[in-house]
Amino acid sequence: MTQTSTLTIADLYARVEAIFRKAGLNDVQAGALARVIVAGERDACKSHGIYRIEGALRTVKAGKVNPHAVPELELNEGTAIVKVNANGGFANPAFELGVPALAERARKLGLASLVINDCTHFSALWPEVEAVTNEGLAGLVMCPSYATVAPTGGNKPLFGTNPFAFGWPRPNQSPYVFDFATSVAARGEIELHRRAGKKLPEGWAIDADGNPTTDPEAALAGAMLPFGGHKGSAISTMIELLAGVMIGDLTSPEALAQLGTTTLAPAHGELIIAMSPEAFSAGRPGDPFARAEVLFEAIVGQGARLPSQRRFVARKKSETEGITLTAAEIEQLDRLEEKGLDAVS
Repeated sequence: MTQTSTLTIADLYARVEAIFRKAGLNDVQAGALARVIVAGERDACKSHGIYRIEGALRTVKAGKVNPHAVPELELNEGTAIVKVNANGGFANPAFELGVPALAERARKLGLASLVINDCTHFSALWPEVEAVTNEGLAGLVMCPSYATVAPTGGNKPLFGTNPFAFGWPRPNQSPYVFDFATSVAARGEIELHRRAGKKLPEGWAIDADGNPTTDPEAALAGAMLPFGGHKGSAISTMIELLAGVMIGDLTSPEALAQLGTTTLAPAHGELIIAMSPEAFSAGRPGDPFARAEVLFEAIVGQGARLPSQRRFVARKKSETEGITLTAAEIEQLDRLEEKGLDAVS
């Protein structure tokens, strides 16, 4: 039987934050990264939990992200646009800085956007979109990545995994949230298959010659595929345009060209759009939140499951019982905390 250890959420946060501090990150960067990584473990999203620490540290060690960055807020008075310059740091502290101003602007105007520029992004988007719903707002979040996904009908990487998330606030309960890559699977899932020695499902990827493959190694050397064929390809293109071109930041091909590798976290921008359901429905009959609940109840009433419900169940369990890690995961934390950047190649 595999030996395991159980840590409280607070204890795991302290360990992860200590790792980033050992690696030279300042308080702003270390705290925000620790929060998002621990959230992944708390919600049983292993592909976005402590697995992500080494990639973040490799990016720091390679000099591709500024561990001392302090993001700067630009309010752009008179517009619905709030901007944060991440100053070459990670996206997470920049988002944390910008979301209060985003929420205030959205409640005032009905709709507002947060643009994050010059950031490095490595995490899931549901922490961002949940932060928007916690303000009583509906939210859309998107960002490019680096070119690892071929367009439908193509044979070479062009798009990023280009994640896209949406959230709707639900009074007194967990929000309606979905967060997915516009590729068939997140790149982290392919890496986890590689580490486990498992084949990929068919239709996930092509090799370097453009042929279908179920070999994770060949997929990582080739390209992933969009979900839903031409539909996913079109949505991925939209994200390149809105969260790359429109906000004056890098597209996925440009991010890869600047980074020079797919082993590090990419630099680009991020777009967050917040909307007030009350403002949009003003003057119309009915409470938008109550009407939404009718829809959700109808979905569940047919036996369907709302997205993110497994995460929320895992979250409640972690909050009461702690987070269980394997002996190998504990050893990984020990090694990273002891050696810092020396622990990664």
